[in-house]
Amino acid sequence: MRTLFLILTLLFIPGAALARAPADPVVAINTTLDALHDAASKADGPRYFALYADDAIYIGTDAAERWTLTEFRAYATPYFSRGQGWTYRPRERHVVIAALPCRCVAWFDELLDSKSYGTSRGTGVMVLRDGVWKVSQYALTFPIPNDLAKHMTDEIKRFEAGEKVH
Repeated sequence: MRTLFLILTLLFIPGAALARAPADPVVAINTTLDALHDAASKADGPRYFALYADDAIYIGTDAAERWTLTEFRAYATPYFSRGQGWTYRPRERHVVIAALPCRCVAWFDELLDSKSYGTSRGTGVMVLRDGVWKVSQYALTFPIPNDLAKHMTDEIKRFEAGEKVH
């Protein structure tokens, strides 16, 4: 009887250990970011904001858009409540896990496609909280091709100076 118990114990220990092994952090981060984009496109506010850390910061495309999670939720909730989200489809993504013993911080950048804006870029920081990867900071930008940069930055300067822009 003891032998049978020992054999069964030895057979189940590797399976139990494997079941508790943490997922590949890059896969987990990609899953979180994909879920973030999916929730935004479906205007699912509760699911969308649950993917952020409580102390998260969202940086939008306008220079004035640096929001705490509470501020960003207040901005986005009226849109989500009307069923109006935003759709960005990841085209390419890079994830780096910080070389910390905890392996609990990562950063990413992703090229995104949008019907409204074409190519955009999302960058950010992820943190591992209670075994779950959360967005700690997200910044959305419009990458400007170098050949257009001078013209675009001149337009921005004129806009900021209160001049009419075209």
